[in-house]
Amino acid sequence: MNTLDNLKLPTRQMEPITVENLLINFTTEFHRIWDNAGSKSKPGSFWRPTPAPDLLPGYFPLGDLVVSGRDSVNEKRVVAVVREGDPQNAGTGKGQALSRPDDYQRVWSDTGSRANGDCSVWRPIPPEGYVALGLVCSNDNSKPSFNAVRCVRADLVVASSASALIWSDLGSGAKHDFSTWSIKPPTAPAGEIYFAPGTFIGANGYSRPMASNTAYALRMPIPLQVETPPTAPVLSGQDASAALTPSRVTQVVRLPWFAVSDPEMTSLAQLQASPFYHLERADRYLLLGQGQNSTDTHQAFKWKANRTQSYEMLRKFTRNTGIDIGSQWSSAMSASRSAITCSARLGDSFCNTESAPYEWVNSAESEVIALVARKRFAAVYLMQSDYRLLRADGSVVEGHLSYTDMDSLHLSDYPIEPEPAKEAQTEPEKQTPPEPDNEPEKQPVPAPRTELQAPAESPVITDTAP
Repeated sequence: MNTLDNLKLPTRQMEPITVENLLINFTTEFHRIWDNAGSKSKPGSFWRPTPAPDLLPGYFPLGDLVVSGRDSVNEKRVVAVVREGDPQNAGTGKGQALSRPDDYQRVWSDTGSRANGDCSVWRPIPPEGYVALGLVCSNDNSKPSFNAVRCVRADLVVASSASALIWSDLGSGAKHDFSTWSIKPPTAPAGEIYFAPGTFIGANGYSRPMASNTAYALRMPIPLQVETPPTAPVLSGQDASAALTPSRVTQVVRLPWFAVSDPEMTSLAQLQASPFYHLERADRYLLLGQGQNSTDTHQAFKWKANRTQSYEMLRKFTRNTGIDIGSQWSSAMSASRSAITCSARLGDSFCNTESAPYEWVNSAESEVIALVARKRFAAVYLMQSDYRLLRADGSVVEGHLSYTDMDSLHLSDYPIEPEPAKEAQTEPEKQTPPEPDNEPEKQPVPAPRTELQAPAESPVITDTAP
């Protein structure tokens, strides 16, 4: 396992997360604003994200970072930074994704704390239609620069809540009590990720703030690529296996590094080596059973169908990857490494959970019954989906999933003996007396022909029973 504590980001520009006209990226570079050295409160420090202009040109912080302790956080922590994207990607009439704050409101100052340096904490006041995602600090009592932070358009965020206490001035002797808290995103719906960018919220006191109008998280859809599904088997003879087609990758979701727990890498190593992961779903038809009805009446055939999914397989995959199939999952990374926390959920269609999410833990054998028409050879197939998680370099993260879709039963049949063709019957041509010589000669009219089709067979019926 890679246990590197210090890790430099690559010397190339990183690919951003794009949400309409908002670009989201990440930095591990910070500037120390203030620490509480000299104070009797527990060690704490405030840091300003400083994205490198050569790697992340035009990116701004969403707020400052607060940590418990005074050690340098450079190349040890990671937070999100943002940039204005292509305006054509915004919805009609939505406007720019980002805006400078209109003003600042002071939340706290360390007056009376006896710290070696001065500090004040400010809440950005956003323009109408925008929200502030974090607080901003100053090493004196003056307002921060208006370029120290950007506010985000309200439809690109989601209201969140306070999570864990990060640091407080308890015991410092400061004139006003103050505590800082991490942000917890709400439960994400299917197909979306909500994530806190690494900023913090503050409270005038030591109790957890309850108001949800001061905490926000970013939101993003989980990109889904859909390909053509495999063709359903069609019998052309009495070889049921010959009708099977190869497995095909039919759906792929793209997950950011902070939504995945990789057993081979730390979270910072993921950001460098695999900022995005691909979770692939490959579908294939499997032969369930085949039968030949040589009789002159319909005949029922029964087969046992085994499911590949199981509770044990599902839990092992979640332990290895942090990803939960069919329900919401949270960030698995330690807060000591990243202030980014998320709530994510895959789409129901991708997970085969549209109709029966409990089927992922149903490993019970089923009985399939097919009613085969007379003089027919029939085969029953069903779909199996195989999932695997790939890093950016194409290597596979340990663990996989398989799912047998019992709603995908497909039957194909083939005639054992073709129906004998019936010859068309025609009436003998009638003799007519010759026309008089003074009448014009008429052309003979051909006799009508009738083609008879073989009677249609009754439809084949399939059913399952546990």
